[in-house]
Amino acid sequence: MTDQDNHEKNNSTPIRTKQTFLISGEPASKANSRRIVIIKGFYKSIKSEKAINYAKSFKQQAQQQCVENGREVWTEDVSVTIHIWYSTRRPDLDESVILDCLQNVCYENDRQVKEKHIYWHLDRENPRALIEVEKIKPPE
Repeated sequence: MTDQDNHEKNNSTPIRTKQTFLISGEPASKANSRRIVIIKGFYKSIKSEKAINYAKSFKQQAQQQCVENGREVWTEDVSVTIHIWYSTRRPDLDESVILDCLQNVCYENDRQVKEKHIYWHLDRENPRALIEVEKIKPPE
């Protein structure tokens, strides 16, 4: 019997080793999601409106899914698989905004991501991201 089996037998809450999120909307490319503005006479690089709006929408959707599924923020290293459906062929495959948005939702910091599998898809009618985050077992 595994540790997880023992935990599930003795407790009502199973140990969760995988979390999945389905987020509607097209992520902004982190490389192209900044704009230069002048604030008090100094040039500053800030997030684009698209990046700000995507991050806000992402957090709302992810938090709702966390509440519905009783998810927790992990401290362990993780592996991430992300399928991104873009609305046009133009965007580069860029998961960095998604990884940033998962901080304090799924894991504490995106430095915990030790393995990535990222896939580009096209869906003109329904841009979205399907994200699977899995705990990585430490070597024995």
